[in-house]
Amino acid sequence: MSWWREGVLYQVYVRSFADANGDGHGDLEGVRSKLDYLEWLGVDGVWLTPIHPSPNHDWGYDVANFYGVHADYGTLDDLDALVADAKRRGIAIVLDLVPNHTSSEHEWFRDPAKRDWYVWTDEPNNWRSTFGGSAWTFDPDVGRYYLHNFLPEQPDLNWWNEEVRAEFDRILRFWFDRGIAGFRIDVAHGIVKDRELRNNPRLSRGDVRTERTYNMNRPEVHDLFRRWRRLGDAYEPPRLWIGETWVSDVAELARYYGANDELHLAMNFPFTLGPFRAPALRGIVEAAERAYTADAWPVWCGSNHDIVRFPTRWSRGDEAKIRCALLVLLTLRGTPILYYGDELGLEQVPIPKDEQLDRAHSRDGARTPMPWGPRSDGEWWIRHGDLTRNVEQMRDDPRSTLSFTRELLALRSAAPALQSGSYATVAAGPGVWAWRRGDSALVAVNLSDRRRIVRGVEGTIRLDTRQERNGEAVSGRLELEPWAGAIVA
Repeated sequence: MSWWREGVLYQVYVRSFADANGDGHGDLEGVRSKLDYLEWLGVDGVWLTPIHPSPNHDWGYDVANFYGVHADYGTLDDLDALVADAKRRGIAIVLDLVPNHTSSEHEWFRDPAKRDWYVWTDEPNNWRSTFGGSAWTFDPDVGRYYLHNFLPEQPDLNWWNEEVRAEFDRILRFWFDRGIAGFRIDVAHGIVKDRELRNNPRLSRGDVRTERTYNMNRPEVHDLFRRWRRLGDAYEPPRLWIGETWVSDVAELARYYGANDELHLAMNFPFTLGPFRAPALRGIVEAAERAYTADAWPVWCGSNHDIVRFPTRWSRGDEAKIRCALLVLLTLRGTPILYYGDELGLEQVPIPKDEQLDRAHSRDGARTPMPWGPRSDGEWWIRHGDLTRNVEQMRDDPRSTLSFTRELLALRSAAPALQSGSYATVAAGPGVWAWRRGDSALVAVNLSDRRRIVRGVEGTIRLDTRQERNGEAVSGRLELEPWAGAIVA
């Protein structure tokens, strides 16, 4: 098994995680200073949001130099030290790769010799930017329109150009040679566009920005992933590829695994954005189990830097529901990704309109500083949220959400069935989702307001969401209070 199949990934929004030099921005030395915490928590890999130089029109997702480190975060030496220290603790470091576009301030964009590295046209088609408006902007210096599926400051690269592909091969090797364990690929489904730049057909009466027949999810992108997979497999150990795959159809999502020769993990956003109800989430998981080949490994997350945190979106701040969500995420077949603060039950932070910095979707509320203690540790680039959910106090409380998460990770690490066992749905009553992992573990979660019973269960409760029933014998029937769950083995 690969480390990422058995392990748990933890996403760090670097600007907000830990500030080592007191300038109000998180940095690499700050991440390094918290490795003891991450080791204690029990994670196996850390995914860092973009660390490269950037003018921050899209907070690092507009890269101005793929070979460097943003001055706010430190230096290449700081990154090397982080990678080395993490490795000694058995933690892999995964970086964010942004290959769909660059910053308009990247030297490539203003180099006439590299004009064909980007997508240009004389007559714009009907493609729309994800962030609103036309996906085309006129450049008076060039006399043509350039494509930007996101902000105008993020011109899209032309992946039909072999020079672009060769340059990214060099970029990937540069980081792999420094010990980076893999990449999470931003906009993985959208890198390659229709070569003829055809108009998108209107397929529904919904948001026109979702009509992406020709500007995203093109079949040619799979050739690129096979190329990158060969490049990463040449390293020992092979490097990890995680795709940000905004694909609504699970059968189509399965294609991103290829014949075990493309992505290792393709993010399942229908699950992430689904309603927190047993029939809905169970149906998505079962659809993935049917669609994926035997080699394809699922990946599950509830929060990230682009969406409302799950303790708010799924759980509305309810402690019992937060723990049910954590139980689901960390016991399904596949690799879970925790977003920093998920382990605390950290909620979305309301950001007043006059303080909002994000130009896209007001995503600031999911990017606030990690609460390490009950008081703010200085002035940050953005306001803190709820400081009652903080690491210092919750770490000392054996009944806290943080302690529950750590127990759950420890149990997962010690139980092969929870790491690699097969998934099989178990019949249960209304509002209950139950499944077996392999032959030795059963997970059941009651996502309803009524007490429920799951029949045909034998074994011992290894962990329950209320931390009240550990060690309890179960013989024939498992009783679950509203919004409670348990692992029986």
